[in-house]
Amino acid sequence: MIDSHVLVLNRSFLPINITTAKRAFSLLYQGIAKAVNSQYETFDYESWSDLSIEQHDETIGLVDRAIKIPRVILLVTYDRIPKTQVRFTRANIYARDRNTCQYCGVVFTKNELSLDHIIPRAYGGASCWENIVCCCFSCNKKKGSKGLHETGMKLLKPPAKPRWPPFFKVPLQDIRRQEWRMFLNMVDISYWNTELLE
Repeated sequence: MIDSHVLVLNRSFLPINITTAKRAFSLLYQGIAKAVNSQYETFDYESWSDLSIEQHDETIGLVDRAIKIPRVILLVTYDRIPKTQVRFTRANIYARDRNTCQYCGVVFTKNELSLDHIIPRAYGGASCWENIVCCCFSCNKKKGSKGLHETGMKLLKPPAKPRWPPFFKVPLQDIRRQEWRMFLNMVDISYWNTELLE
């Protein structure tokens, strides 16, 4: 519960990040952020902790009471918009490929996947978005350091640089949070789609 996701807004109410509930409470308590409800009202720590809790609300328990976990916080003084480049990382490759082996099409956990160079490094293949895919251990062993034409294996789809806002790397169930929709709809997605640097 304390590690669940909270949308972070700059003071212009634009989404800039996603953090954990634990970090959100820390920012709220320090006065760096305010909690935001569905009517765009903002609350400091004391006023947020005084709000009544409904049955479906997620809460954290304190010694003397329970406090509703805010789903959206607003940074009081931060008004910039961060650079929005999706970093070339293992986690982002898994997110792009949706934890799916790009050869056999089976969905795996992250621990059951590896990364594969489509054009092997031995043949001059680069470590870049267009040449690396998620691959299960079985398919990776089968392919080895051979090219696709040598193994007869085929890709589900050609890999490409992801084009998503950086806060879209969180689980889809969090993006569906009702509390986030009004803020995510304010964003012109094309603004966030930037070219990646390798």
